[in-house]
Amino acid sequence: MELRARDHVRGLTAILSILSLALVFGAALGAIPRAAIPQAPDSVLNAIPHVNAVISTVAIVTIVTGVRLVRRGEVERHQRMMLTSFALFATFLVLYLYKVVVQGTAEFPGPEAVYQFVYLPTLAIHILLAVVCVPIVYYVLLLALTRPLSEVFDTQHARFGRIAASLWLVSFVLGNVVYVLLYVVY
Repeated sequence: MELRARDHVRGLTAILSILSLALVFGAALGAIPRAAIPQAPDSVLNAIPHVNAVISTVAIVTIVTGVRLVRRGEVERHQRMMLTSFALFATFLVLYLYKVVVQGTAEFPGPEAVYQFVYLPTLAIHILLAVVCVPIVYYVLLLALTRPLSEVFDTQHARFGRIAASLWLVSFVLGNVVYVLLYVVY
């Protein structure tokens, strides 16, 4: 019996989503032992939020560009742009999780009112959208990667791709707002 990824996109999406989110929540909740991760110098750890802000900004550009390309019918360029977006997202996530495991999460240094009424709601929506995006992005990605281009149009790729791109964009933008509040304004 031949096992083909294209016939199991939903199952693969579920497996990848569970593994990815387990890693994220494991890091955020301190379940990954700090000693299991090699320690980078403080200069590298301190640079990660700034590097991630740049990565997020570039990802916003690549997602918007990818959406514009597919609307113009430039499907192959769209595919390259969205794969670039996914690579940027993966890089961002690896760097972020590394920093969280080694140093923990950043404390908000600003006033309590800003913390309660701006920072926390922004962070909560960013996190919620990021979590919701994971399975949708995997699903869209797997639909595209497991089929010839001519067959992708016969799938739910476009429908879910619009949802994924929208949620992904808002999540990246809100992530940059969190960055600005943590590292620029305060």
